Amino acid sequence: MDNPLRVSCGVLSASDVGKTVELDGWVHRRRDHGGLIFIDVRDRSGITQVTFDPSKGETFALAETLRGEDVVSVRGTVRRRPAGTENVKLATGEVEVPADGLEILNRSETPPFVIAAEEEPAEEVRLRYRYLDLRRPRMQRNLTVRHKIVKAIRDYFDEHGFLEIETPNLIKSTPEGARDYLVPSRVHRGSFYALPQSPQILKQILMIGGLGRYMQIARCFRDEDPRADRQPEFTQVDVEMTFVRQDDVLEVMEGSMRYVWRSALGLEIPSSLPRLTYAEAMRRYGSDKPDLRFELELLDVADLFRGGAFGLFADLAESDANRVIALRWPGGSSLSRRDFDAVTELAKTFGAKGLAYISLAPDGIKGSIARFVDEPLAAALRERTGAQDGDAILFVGDAARGASEVAGRLRLEIGERLGLRKPDAFAFCWVLGFPLFERDEESGEITFSHHPFTAPAPGQEALFDSDPLAITAQHYDLVLNGYELGSGSIRNHQAEFQRKVFKRLGLTDEQIDDRFGFFMEALTYGAPPHGGMALGIDRIVMLACGETSIRDVIAFPKNQMARDVMMDAPSGVPDQALKDLGLQILSIPPKPAE
Repeated sequence: MDNPLRVSCGVLSASDVGKTVELDGWVHRRRDHGGLIFIDVRDRSGITQVTFDPSKGETFALAETLRGEDVVSVRGTVRRRPAGTENVKLATGEVEVPADGLEILNRSETPPFVIAAEEEPAEEVRLRYRYLDLRRPRMQRNLTVRHKIVKAIRDYFDEHGFLEIETPNLIKSTPEGARDYLVPSRVHRGSFYALPQSPQILKQILMIGGLGRYMQIARCFRDEDPRADRQPEFTQVDVEMTFVRQDDVLEVMEGSMRYVWRSALGLEIPSSLPRLTYAEAMRRYGSDKPDLRFELELLDVADLFRGGAFGLFADLAESDANRVIALRWPGGSSLSRRDFDAVTELAKTFGAKGLAYISLAPDGIKGSIARFVDEPLAAALRERTGAQDGDAILFVGDAARGASEVAGRLRLEIGERLGLRKPDAFAFCWVLGFPLFERDEESGEITFSHHPFTAPAPGQEALFDSDPLAITAQHYDLVLNGYELGSGSIRNHQAEFQRKVFKRLGLTDEQIDDRFGFFMEALTYGAPPHGGMALGIDRIVMLACGETSIRDVIAFPKNQMARDVMMDAPSGVPDQALKDLGLQILSIPPKPAE
Protein backbone atom coordinates (compact mmCIF):
# COMPACT_ATOMS: atom_id res chain seq x y z
CA MET A 1 0.00 0.00 0.00
CA ASP A 2 1.58 3.26 -1.14
CA ASN A 3 1.99 6.20 1.24
CA PRO A 4 -1.09 5.87 3.47
CA LEU A 5 -2.15 9.04 5.29
CA ARG A 6 -1.22 8.74 8.98
CA VAL A 7 -4.12 10.05 11.06
CA SER A 8 -5.19 10.08 14.66
CA CYS A 9 -7.89 7.68 15.77
CA GLY A 10 -10.51 10.30 16.59
CA VAL A 11 -10.54 12.48 13.47
CA LEU A 12 -12.01 10.45 10.58
CA SER A 13 -15.42 11.41 9.23
CA ALA A 14 -17.59 10.86 6.15
CA SER A 15 -15.49 13.40 4.26
CA ASP A 16 -12.54 10.98 4.48
CA VAL A 17 -14.29 8.10 2.69
CA GLY A 18 -11.98 6.65 0.03
CA LYS A 19 -8.76 7.78 1.68
CA THR A 20 -6.08 5.23 2.46
CA VAL A 21 -4.97 5.74 6.06
CA GLU A 22 -2.70 4.38 8.76
CA LEU A 23 -3.93 4.32 12.36
CA ASP A 24 -1.61 3.77 15.34
CA GLY A 25 -2.99 3.09 18.80
CA TRP A 26 -4.15 0.61 21.41
CA VAL A 27 -6.76 -2.12 21.03
CA HIS A 28 -9.66 -0.70 23.00
CA ARG A 29 -12.19 -3.48 22.37
CA ARG A 30 -12.34 -6.59 20.20
CA ARG A 31 -15.54 -8.21 18.95
CA ASP A 32 -16.01 -11.30 16.75
CA HIS A 33 -19.18 -11.32 14.60
CA GLY A 34 -20.05 -13.84 11.92
CA GLY A 35 -16.51 -14.45 10.79
CA LEU A 36 -15.56 -10.77 10.90
CA ILE A 37 -13.35 -9.30 13.63
CA PHE A 38 -14.04 -5.75 14.82
CA ILE A 39 -11.53 -3.86 16.90
CA ASP A 40 -11.72 -0.31 18.21
CA VAL A 41 -8.34 1.37 17.90
CA ARG A 42 -7.80 4.13 20.46
CA ASP A 43 -5.43 7.03 21.01
CA ARG A 44 -5.83 10.31 22.91
CA SER A 45 -7.94 11.82 20.13
CA GLY A 46 -10.61 9.10 20.15
CA ILE A 47 -11.58 5.74 18.63
CA THR A 48 -11.95 4.33 15.11
CA GLN A 49 -13.59 1.00 14.30
CA VAL A 50 -11.42 -1.33 12.21
CA THR A 51 -12.75 -4.50 10.54
CA PHE A 52 -10.82 -7.64 9.60
CA ASP A 53 -12.17 -9.94 6.87
CA PRO A 54 -11.15 -13.63 6.62
CA SER A 55 -10.30 -13.05 2.96
CA LYS A 56 -7.26 -11.07 4.10
CA GLY A 57 -5.61 -14.31 5.19
CA GLU A 58 -2.40 -13.46 7.10
CA THR A 59 -3.77 -10.11 8.32
CA PHE A 60 -6.93 -11.79 9.64
CA ALA A 61 -4.93 -14.55 11.35
CA LEU A 62 -2.82 -11.93 13.09
CA ALA A 63 -5.97 -10.03 14.16
CA GLU A 64 -7.26 -13.21 15.81
CA THR A 65 -4.36 -12.97 18.28
CA LEU A 66 -5.13 -9.41 19.37
CA ARG A 67 -6.03 -8.64 23.00
CA GLY A 68 -7.01 -5.48 24.82
CA GLU A 69 -4.21 -2.88 25.13
CA ASP A 70 -2.00 -4.44 22.45
CA VAL A 71 -0.34 -1.65 20.47
CA VAL A 72 -1.06 -1.83 16.73
CA SER A 73 -0.60 -0.07 13.43
CA VAL A 74 -3.46 -0.64 10.95
CA ARG A 75 -3.70 0.31 7.28
CA GLY A 76 -6.83 0.45 5.15
CA THR A 77 -9.23 2.57 3.08
CA VAL A 78 -11.96 4.53 4.87
CA ARG A 79 -15.54 3.57 4.04
CA ARG A 80 -19.00 4.38 5.38
CA ARG A 81 -20.45 2.00 7.90
CA PRO A 82 -23.41 -0.03 6.61
CA ALA A 83 -26.74 1.74 7.11
CA GLY A 84 -28.11 1.21 10.60
CA THR A 85 -24.73 0.41 12.17
CA GLU A 86 -23.56 3.99 12.72
CA ASN A 87 -22.48 4.91 16.26
CA VAL A 88 -23.72 8.38 17.14
CA LYS A 89 -21.74 8.33 20.39
CA LEU A 90 -18.44 8.43 18.50
CA ALA A 91 -17.08 11.35 16.50
CA THR A 92 -15.91 8.73 13.98
CA GLY A 93 -19.16 6.78 14.17
CA GLU A 94 -20.14 7.21 10.51
CA VAL A 95 -17.09 5.40 9.15
CA GLU A 96 -14.84 2.39 9.61
CA VAL A 97 -11.53 1.15 8.20
CA PRO A 98 -11.40 -2.34 6.63
CA ALA A 99 -7.87 -3.50 7.39
CA ASP A 100 -5.54 -4.33 4.51
CA GLY A 101 -2.51 -4.52 6.78
CA LEU A 102 -1.78 -5.00 10.48
CA GLU A 103 1.43 -4.64 12.45
CA ILE A 104 1.59 -5.48 16.16
CA LEU A 105 3.97 -2.92 17.67
CA ASN A 106 3.85 -4.33 21.18
CA ARG A 107 1.92 -6.88 23.21
CA SER A 108 0.25 -6.14 26.52
CA GLU A 109 -0.10 -8.28 29.59
CA THR A 110 -3.66 -8.66 30.88
CA PRO A 111 -4.33 -5.33 32.66
CA PRO A 112 -5.49 -5.35 36.32
CA PHE A 113 -8.62 -3.54 35.17
CA VAL A 114 -10.37 -3.07 31.83
CA ILE A 115 -9.53 0.31 30.33
CA ALA A 116 -12.75 0.28 28.26
CA ALA A 117 -15.01 -0.63 31.20
CA GLU A 118 -17.69 1.76 32.42
CA GLU A 119 -17.21 0.88 36.09
CA GLU A 120 -14.56 2.75 38.06
CA PRO A 121 -11.58 0.72 39.35
CA ALA A 122 -10.66 1.12 43.02
CA GLU A 123 -8.58 4.26 43.50
CA GLU A 124 -5.62 2.44 45.03
CA VAL A 125 -5.49 0.17 41.96
CA ARG A 126 -5.73 3.20 39.69
CA LEU A 127 -2.83 4.89 41.47
CA ARG A 128 -0.71 1.72 41.56
CA TYR A 129 -1.10 1.29 37.80
CA ARG A 130 -1.32 4.98 36.94
CA TYR A 131 0.21 4.44 33.50
CA LEU A 132 -2.89 2.37 32.67
CA ASP A 133 -5.32 4.69 34.42
CA LEU A 134 -3.97 7.56 32.31
CA ARG A 135 -5.22 5.76 29.18
CA ARG A 136 -8.82 6.07 30.34
CA PRO A 137 -10.81 8.75 28.46
CA ARG A 138 -11.84 10.42 31.71
CA MET A 139 -8.25 11.01 32.81
CA GLN A 140 -7.19 12.14 29.34
CA ARG A 141 -10.08 14.59 29.21
CA ASN A 142 -9.20 15.98 32.65
CA LEU A 143 -5.53 16.47 31.79
CA THR A 144 -6.50 18.07 28.48
CA VAL A 145 -8.74 20.54 30.33
CA ARG A 146 -5.86 21.20 32.74
CA HIS A 147 -3.56 22.01 29.82
CA LYS A 148 -6.12 24.41 28.33
CA ILE A 149 -6.66 26.15 31.68
CA VAL A 150 -2.93 26.63 32.32
CA LYS A 151 -2.43 27.92 28.78
CA ALA A 152 -5.32 30.37 29.18
CA ILE A 153 -3.86 31.61 32.48
CA ARG A 154 -0.50 32.26 30.85
CA ASP A 155 -2.12 33.98 27.87
CA TYR A 156 -4.24 36.25 30.08
CA PHE A 157 -1.42 37.44 32.29
CA ASP A 158 0.90 37.91 29.31
CA GLU A 159 -1.73 40.11 27.66
CA HIS A 160 -1.94 42.17 30.86
CA GLY A 161 1.77 42.91 31.11
CA PHE A 162 2.88 40.31 33.64
CA LEU A 163 6.31 38.67 33.49
CA GLU A 164 6.51 34.95 34.22
CA ILE A 165 9.51 34.60 36.53
CA GLU A 166 10.68 31.33 38.07
CA THR A 167 11.61 31.30 41.74
CA PRO A 168 13.83 28.62 43.32
CA ASN A 169 12.61 25.40 44.90
CA LEU A 170 15.54 25.17 47.32
CA ILE A 171 15.08 28.04 49.76
CA LYS A 172 15.43 29.02 53.41
CA SER A 173 12.92 27.63 55.87
CA THR A 174 10.56 30.51 56.71
CA PRO A 175 7.53 28.84 58.34
CA GLU A 176 4.19 30.02 56.95
CA GLY A 177 1.79 27.95 59.04
CA ALA A 178 2.37 24.40 57.78
CA ARG A 179 5.39 22.15 58.15
CA ASP A 180 8.22 22.50 55.65
CA TYR A 181 9.71 19.70 53.62
CA LEU A 182 13.42 19.89 54.49
CA VAL A 183 16.27 18.99 52.12
CA PRO A 184 19.66 18.26 53.73
CA SER A 185 22.72 19.83 52.10
CA ARG A 186 25.70 17.61 51.27
CA VAL A 187 28.00 20.59 50.71
CA HIS A 188 26.94 22.36 53.91
CA ARG A 189 26.55 19.39 56.22
CA GLY A 190 24.16 19.97 59.10
CA SER A 191 22.29 22.67 57.15
CA PHE A 192 19.00 22.31 55.31
CA TYR A 193 17.10 23.84 52.46
CA ALA A 194 13.30 23.91 52.54
CA LEU A 195 10.95 23.30 49.64
CA PRO A 196 8.69 26.38 49.25
CA GLN A 197 5.21 26.33 50.74
CA SER A 198 4.64 29.23 48.35
CA PRO A 199 6.85 31.83 46.64
CA GLN A 200 5.38 34.46 49.01
CA ILE A 201 8.53 36.25 50.19
CA LEU A 202 10.32 35.81 46.87
CA LYS A 203 7.51 37.40 44.88
CA GLN A 204 7.43 40.31 47.31
CA ILE A 205 11.18 40.72 46.77
CA LEU A 206 10.52 40.77 43.01
CA MET A 207 8.20 43.72 43.62
CA ILE A 208 10.90 45.43 45.70
CA GLY A 209 13.19 44.71 42.74
CA GLY A 210 10.95 46.84 40.51
CA LEU A 211 9.53 44.08 38.25
CA GLY A 212 6.05 45.53 38.69
CA ARG A 213 3.84 42.65 37.53
CA TYR A 214 4.86 39.04 38.18
CA MET A 215 3.16 35.69 37.67
CA GLN A 216 4.29 32.09 37.86
CA ILE A 217 2.82 28.62 37.53
CA ALA A 218 4.51 27.55 40.75
CA ARG A 219 5.06 24.17 42.38
CA CYS A 220 4.56 24.33 46.14
CA PHE A 221 5.09 21.85 48.96
CA ARG A 222 3.46 21.51 52.38
CA ASP A 223 4.04 18.68 54.81
CA GLU A 224 0.45 18.32 55.98
CA ASP A 225 -2.14 15.58 55.97
CA PRO A 226 -3.65 15.01 52.50
CA ARG A 227 -7.37 15.46 51.82
CA ALA A 228 -9.55 15.10 48.75
CA ASP A 229 -8.73 18.70 47.79
CA ARG A 230 -5.15 18.80 49.14
CA GLN A 231 -1.80 17.19 48.18
CA PRO A 232 1.68 17.48 49.70
CA GLU A 233 2.83 19.04 46.42
CA PHE A 234 0.54 21.20 44.37
CA THR A 235 0.47 23.83 41.63
CA GLN A 236 -0.73 27.39 41.92
CA VAL A 237 -0.83 30.48 39.73
CA ASP A 238 1.09 33.04 41.76
CA VAL A 239 0.57 36.75 41.09
CA GLU A 240 1.98 40.00 42.54
CA MET A 241 1.67 43.66 41.52
CA THR A 242 3.07 46.99 42.71
CA PHE A 243 1.15 50.21 43.38
CA VAL A 244 -2.23 48.52 43.66
CA ARG A 245 -5.16 48.67 46.00
CA GLN A 246 -7.38 45.74 46.94
CA ASP A 247 -9.94 46.47 44.23
CA ASP A 248 -7.20 46.52 41.58
CA VAL A 249 -6.12 43.00 42.49
CA LEU A 250 -9.70 41.72 42.58
CA GLU A 251 -10.37 43.17 39.13
CA VAL A 252 -7.30 41.50 37.60
CA MET A 253 -7.91 38.10 39.22
CA GLU A 254 -11.62 38.14 38.44
CA GLY A 255 -10.74 38.92 34.83
CA SER A 256 -8.37 35.95 34.73
CA MET A 257 -11.12 33.53 35.73
CA ARG A 258 -13.51 35.04 33.22
CA TYR A 259 -10.87 34.60 30.49
CA VAL A 260 -10.06 31.04 31.56
CA TRP A 261 -13.69 29.90 31.65
CA ARG A 262 -14.33 31.42 28.24
CA SER A 263 -11.12 30.18 26.57
CA ALA A 264 -10.77 26.73 28.11
CA LEU A 265 -14.40 25.75 28.74
CA GLY A 266 -16.39 27.92 26.32
CA LEU A 267 -18.49 29.25 29.22
CA GLU A 268 -19.26 32.76 30.41
CA ILE A 269 -19.25 33.78 34.07
CA PRO A 270 -20.90 36.98 35.35
CA SER A 271 -19.18 40.27 34.58
CA SER A 272 -19.16 41.14 38.28
CA LEU A 273 -18.81 38.55 41.03
CA PRO A 274 -20.65 38.81 44.36
CA ARG A 275 -18.62 40.19 47.26
CA LEU A 276 -19.33 39.10 50.83
CA THR A 277 -17.63 40.14 54.02
CA TYR A 278 -16.32 37.34 56.21
CA ALA A 279 -18.95 38.21 58.86
CA GLU A 280 -21.73 38.18 56.26
CA ALA A 281 -20.63 34.84 54.80
CA MET A 282 -20.58 33.23 58.25
CA ARG A 283 -23.97 34.72 59.16
CA ARG A 284 -25.76 33.80 55.93
CA TYR A 285 -24.03 30.55 54.97
CA GLY A 286 -22.09 29.35 58.03
CA SER A 287 -18.86 29.19 56.02
CA ASP A 288 -16.12 31.51 54.81
CA LYS A 289 -16.24 29.59 51.52
CA PRO A 290 -19.96 29.58 50.78
CA ASP A 291 -21.54 27.49 48.05
CA LEU A 292 -23.79 29.95 46.20
CA ARG A 293 -25.21 27.48 43.71
CA PHE A 294 -28.35 27.38 45.84
CA GLU A 295 -30.18 29.61 48.31
CA LEU A 296 -31.26 28.18 51.70
CA GLU A 297 -29.61 30.86 53.80
CA LEU A 298 -29.20 30.59 57.58
CA LEU A 299 -31.76 32.78 59.31
CA ASP A 300 -31.57 34.20 62.82
CA VAL A 301 -34.71 33.47 64.88
CA ALA A 302 -33.49 33.94 68.46
CA ASP A 303 -35.74 36.97 68.86
CA LEU A 304 -38.80 34.84 68.06
CA PHE A 305 -38.00 32.48 70.97
CA ARG A 306 -37.08 35.18 73.51
CA GLY A 307 -39.24 34.77 76.61
CA GLY A 308 -40.96 31.77 75.08
CA ALA A 309 -41.83 28.29 76.31
CA PHE A 310 -38.76 26.55 74.87
CA GLY A 311 -36.27 27.32 77.62
CA LEU A 312 -33.05 26.39 75.79
CA PHE A 313 -33.61 28.80 72.92
CA ALA A 314 -35.10 31.42 75.24
CA ASP A 315 -31.90 31.36 77.30
CA LEU A 316 -29.66 31.54 74.23
CA ALA A 317 -31.65 34.54 73.01
CA GLU A 318 -30.55 36.56 76.03
CA SER A 319 -27.01 37.07 74.69
CA ASP A 320 -25.80 38.45 71.37
CA ALA A 321 -22.85 36.05 71.63
CA ASN A 322 -25.25 33.22 70.74
CA ARG A 323 -27.29 32.34 67.68
CA VAL A 324 -30.48 30.40 67.14
CA ILE A 325 -30.49 29.56 63.44
CA ALA A 326 -33.38 28.32 61.33
CA LEU A 327 -32.71 26.39 58.14
CA ARG A 328 -35.53 25.57 55.75
CA TRP A 329 -35.63 22.06 54.24
CA PRO A 330 -37.87 22.20 51.15
CA GLY A 331 -40.12 19.14 51.10
CA GLY A 332 -38.67 18.02 54.42
CA SER A 333 -42.01 17.09 55.97
CA SER A 334 -41.82 13.82 54.02
CA LEU A 335 -38.90 12.69 56.19
CA SER A 336 -39.66 10.09 58.84
CA ARG A 337 -38.80 10.30 62.51
CA ARG A 338 -35.93 7.92 61.81
CA ASP A 339 -34.69 10.24 59.04
CA PHE A 340 -34.67 13.21 61.43
CA ASP A 341 -32.88 11.14 64.06
CA ALA A 342 -30.19 10.32 61.50
CA VAL A 343 -29.82 14.01 60.60
CA THR A 344 -29.52 14.82 64.31
CA GLU A 345 -26.69 12.30 64.68
CA LEU A 346 -25.02 13.80 61.61
CA ALA A 347 -25.29 17.27 63.17
CA LYS A 348 -23.53 15.94 66.28
CA THR A 349 -20.59 14.82 64.14
CA PHE A 350 -20.43 18.45 62.95
CA GLY A 351 -20.12 19.60 66.56
CA ALA A 352 -23.75 20.19 67.51
CA LYS A 353 -24.98 19.30 70.99
CA GLY A 354 -28.32 18.41 69.44
CA LEU A 355 -30.78 19.43 66.75
CA ALA A 356 -34.34 20.73 66.96
CA TYR A 357 -36.84 20.59 64.11
CA ILE A 358 -40.44 21.06 63.13
CA SER A 359 -42.23 19.55 60.17
CA LEU A 360 -44.98 21.53 58.44
CA ALA A 361 -47.07 18.49 57.60
CA PRO A 362 -50.54 18.77 56.00
CA ASP A 363 -52.15 17.60 59.24
CA GLY A 364 -50.33 20.07 61.47
CA ILE A 365 -46.95 20.89 62.96
CA LYS A 366 -44.89 17.94 64.13
CA GLY A 367 -41.34 17.49 65.30
CA SER A 368 -39.04 17.53 68.30
CA ILE A 369 -40.14 20.99 69.52
CA ALA A 370 -43.65 21.04 68.03
CA ARG A 371 -45.25 21.33 71.48
CA PHE A 372 -43.40 24.62 72.08
CA VAL A 373 -44.50 26.18 68.76
CA ASP A 374 -47.90 27.83 69.05
CA GLU A 375 -49.76 29.36 66.14
CA PRO A 376 -48.27 32.89 66.42
CA LEU A 377 -44.73 31.48 66.62
CA ALA A 378 -45.40 29.14 63.70
CA ALA A 379 -46.67 32.06 61.60
CA ALA A 380 -43.59 34.13 62.50
CA LEU A 381 -41.25 31.25 61.59
CA ARG A 382 -43.03 30.74 58.28
CA GLU A 383 -42.69 34.43 57.45
CA ARG A 384 -39.02 34.62 58.51
CA THR A 385 -37.91 31.47 56.65
CA GLY A 386 -40.32 31.41 53.72
CA ALA A 387 -41.29 27.85 54.68
CA GLN A 388 -44.39 26.39 53.04
CA ASP A 389 -46.63 23.44 53.81
CA GLY A 390 -44.59 20.31 53.16
CA ASP A 391 -41.31 21.88 54.31
CA ALA A 392 -39.36 21.26 57.50
CA ILE A 393 -37.32 23.72 59.55
CA LEU A 394 -34.12 22.71 61.36
CA PHE A 395 -32.91 24.74 64.33
CA VAL A 396 -29.35 25.04 65.64
CA GLY A 397 -28.67 26.98 68.83
CA ASP A 398 -25.26 27.60 70.38
CA ALA A 399 -22.46 30.13 70.66
CA ALA A 400 -22.47 32.12 67.42
CA ARG A 401 -19.45 30.63 65.66
CA GLY A 402 -20.26 27.02 66.57
CA ALA A 403 -23.92 27.38 65.61
CA SER A 404 -22.98 29.00 62.30
CA GLU A 405 -20.53 26.25 61.35
CA VAL A 406 -22.92 23.42 62.23
CA ALA A 407 -25.83 25.03 60.38
CA GLY A 408 -23.55 25.75 57.42
CA ARG A 409 -22.61 22.09 57.10
CA LEU A 410 -26.26 21.05 57.43
CA ARG A 411 -27.08 23.51 54.65
CA LEU A 412 -24.59 21.74 52.38
CA GLU A 413 -26.04 18.36 53.33
CA ILE A 414 -29.56 19.51 52.41
CA GLY A 415 -28.29 20.97 49.15
CA GLU A 416 -26.58 17.68 48.32
CA ARG A 417 -29.66 15.58 49.10
CA LEU A 418 -31.90 17.85 47.04
CA GLY A 419 -29.51 17.78 44.07
CA LEU A 420 -28.88 21.52 44.25
CA ARG A 421 -25.06 21.30 44.15
CA LYS A 422 -24.83 20.67 40.43
CA PRO A 423 -21.28 19.98 39.16
CA ASP A 424 -21.92 21.82 35.89
CA ALA A 425 -22.94 25.07 37.62
CA PHE A 426 -20.28 27.58 38.64
CA ALA A 427 -20.95 30.15 41.36
CA PHE A 428 -17.95 32.36 42.09
CA CYS A 429 -17.77 34.92 44.88
CA TRP A 430 -15.28 36.99 46.84
CA VAL A 431 -15.01 36.86 50.62
CA LEU A 432 -13.39 39.95 52.12
CA GLY A 433 -12.81 41.60 55.47
CA PHE A 434 -11.26 38.72 57.38
CA PRO A 435 -9.84 39.42 60.84
CA LEU A 436 -6.09 40.06 60.71
CA PHE A 437 -5.45 38.06 63.89
CA GLU A 438 -7.20 35.27 65.73
CA ARG A 439 -6.68 33.47 69.01
CA ASP A 440 -5.25 29.98 68.79
CA GLU A 441 -7.80 27.58 70.31
CA GLU A 442 -5.13 25.36 71.91
CA SER A 443 -2.55 27.84 73.20
CA GLY A 444 -4.76 30.89 73.61
CA GLU A 445 -2.05 32.97 71.92
CA ILE A 446 -2.77 35.54 69.22
CA THR A 447 -1.73 34.36 65.77
CA PHE A 448 -2.26 35.52 62.20
CA SER A 449 -5.45 34.43 60.45
CA HIS A 450 -3.72 33.78 57.14
CA HIS A 451 -0.08 34.87 57.01
CA PRO A 452 1.98 37.61 58.69
CA PHE A 453 2.61 39.63 55.51
CA THR A 454 -0.99 40.87 55.22
CA ALA A 455 -1.65 44.59 55.78
CA PRO A 456 -4.46 45.82 58.04
CA ALA A 457 -7.36 47.77 56.59
CA PRO A 458 -6.52 51.46 56.12
CA GLY A 459 -6.85 53.44 59.35
CA GLN A 460 -6.85 50.42 61.67
CA GLU A 461 -3.16 50.51 62.56
CA ALA A 462 -4.07 52.29 65.81
CA LEU A 463 -5.82 49.13 67.06
CA PHE A 464 -2.61 47.14 66.82
CA ASP A 465 -1.65 47.59 70.47
CA SER A 466 -5.05 48.23 72.05
CA ASP A 467 -7.32 45.64 70.35
CA PRO A 468 -5.51 43.52 67.72
CA LEU A 469 -8.38 41.02 67.39
CA ALA A 470 -10.61 43.84 66.12
CA ILE A 471 -8.36 44.60 63.14
CA THR A 472 -9.71 43.76 59.69
CA ALA A 473 -7.18 42.49 57.15
CA GLN A 474 -6.81 43.59 53.54
CA HIS A 475 -7.21 39.94 52.69
CA TYR A 476 -9.49 38.34 50.11
CA ASP A 477 -10.47 34.81 49.10
CA LEU A 478 -11.88 33.73 45.75
CA VAL A 479 -14.48 31.00 46.29
CA LEU A 480 -16.12 28.66 43.79
CA ASN A 481 -18.89 26.18 44.63
CA GLY A 482 -17.92 25.99 48.29
CA TYR A 483 -14.16 25.66 47.68
CA GLU A 484 -11.55 28.29 48.34
CA LEU A 485 -9.71 28.67 45.03
CA GLY A 486 -7.09 30.93 46.52
CA SER A 487 -6.19 33.81 48.79
CA GLY A 488 -4.44 37.11 48.49
CA SER A 489 -3.80 40.36 50.28
CA ILE A 490 -2.28 43.79 50.20
CA ARG A 491 1.13 43.37 51.87
CA ASN A 492 2.98 45.16 54.61
CA HIS A 493 5.62 47.14 52.73
CA GLN A 494 7.24 49.04 55.62
CA ALA A 495 9.94 47.25 57.58
CA GLU A 496 9.06 48.84 60.92
CA PHE A 497 5.43 47.72 60.76
CA GLN A 498 6.34 44.23 59.50
CA ARG A 499 8.68 43.81 62.48
CA LYS A 500 5.86 44.94 64.75
CA VAL A 501 3.62 42.20 63.32
CA PHE A 502 6.27 39.54 63.87
CA LYS A 503 6.72 40.71 67.47
CA ARG A 504 2.97 40.62 68.08
CA LEU A 505 3.15 36.98 67.03
CA GLY A 506 5.73 36.30 69.74
CA LEU A 507 8.96 36.40 67.74
CA THR A 508 12.01 38.10 69.22
CA ASP A 509 14.24 40.43 67.22
CA GLU A 510 16.81 37.63 67.05
CA GLN A 511 14.26 35.15 65.68
CA ILE A 512 12.97 37.69 63.15
CA ASP A 513 16.48 38.40 61.89
CA ASP A 514 17.37 34.70 61.76
CA ARG A 515 14.28 33.66 59.81
CA PHE A 516 13.45 36.76 57.80
CA GLY A 517 16.56 38.96 57.96
CA PHE A 518 17.08 39.12 54.18
CA PHE A 519 13.45 40.10 53.67
CA MET A 520 13.42 42.69 56.45
CA GLU A 521 16.54 44.25 54.97
CA ALA A 522 14.95 44.37 51.52
CA LEU A 523 11.96 46.27 52.93
CA THR A 524 14.26 49.08 54.08
CA TYR A 525 15.36 49.90 50.51
CA GLY A 526 12.28 51.66 49.20
CA ALA A 527 9.78 48.80 49.05
CA PRO A 528 6.72 49.94 47.05
CA PRO A 529 3.13 49.24 48.09
CA HIS A 530 2.19 45.89 46.60
CA GLY A 531 -0.33 43.08 46.72
CA GLY A 532 -1.20 39.87 45.00
CA MET A 533 -2.84 36.49 45.12
CA ALA A 534 -2.36 32.78 44.49
CA LEU A 535 -4.99 30.44 43.03
CA GLY A 536 -4.83 26.65 43.27
CA ILE A 537 -4.73 25.22 39.75
CA ASP A 538 -5.54 21.70 40.97
CA ARG A 539 -8.79 22.89 42.57
CA ILE A 540 -9.69 25.05 39.57
CA VAL A 541 -9.31 22.07 37.23
CA MET A 542 -11.12 19.73 39.63
CA LEU A 543 -14.19 21.97 39.68
CA ALA A 544 -14.03 22.74 35.96
CA CYS A 545 -14.06 18.99 35.24
CA GLY A 546 -16.85 18.23 37.72
CA GLU A 547 -14.58 16.02 39.83
CA THR A 548 -14.57 15.75 43.62
CA SER A 549 -10.88 14.95 44.18
CA ILE A 550 -7.81 16.75 42.89
CA ARG A 551 -6.17 13.33 42.51
CA ASP A 552 -8.30 12.92 39.38
CA VAL A 553 -6.81 16.00 37.69
CA ILE A 554 -3.14 15.41 38.59
CA ALA A 555 -1.09 13.05 36.45
CA PHE A 556 0.86 11.47 39.31
CA PRO A 557 -0.76 12.25 42.68
CA LYS A 558 -0.03 10.86 46.12
CA ASN A 559 -2.63 8.71 47.87
CA GLN A 560 -4.41 9.55 51.12
CA MET A 561 -1.30 8.52 53.09
CA ALA A 562 0.87 10.91 51.03
CA ARG A 563 2.52 7.98 49.21
CA ASP A 564 3.20 7.48 45.52
CA VAL A 565 2.14 3.83 45.28
CA MET A 566 3.27 3.54 41.66
CA MET A 567 6.91 4.45 42.42
CA ASP A 568 6.72 3.29 46.06
CA ALA A 569 7.80 6.66 47.41
CA PRO A 570 8.88 7.82 49.90
CA SER A 571 11.41 5.01 50.31
CA GLY A 572 14.67 4.27 52.03
CA VAL A 573 18.05 5.34 50.59
CA PRO A 574 21.46 3.64 50.68
CA ASP A 575 23.54 4.10 53.84
CA GLN A 576 26.24 5.86 51.81
CA ALA A 577 23.79 8.55 50.71
CA LEU A 578 22.95 9.22 54.37
CA LYS A 579 26.63 9.25 55.27
CA ASP A 580 27.37 11.82 52.54
CA LEU A 581 24.73 14.07 54.09
CA GLY A 582 25.91 13.55 57.64
CA LEU A 583 22.64 11.87 58.58
CA GLN A 584 21.85 8.77 60.57
CA ILE A 585 18.51 7.01 61.05
CA LEU A 586 18.22 6.36 64.78
CA SER A 587 14.97 4.37 64.64
CA ILE A 588 12.30 3.47 62.12
CA PRO A 589 8.71 3.67 63.44
CA PRO A 590 6.16 1.07 62.31
CA LYS A 591 4.66 1.69 58.90
CA PRO A 592 1.20 3.30 59.29
CA ALA A 593 -1.77 1.28 58.12
CA GLU A 594 -3.22 2.43 54.78
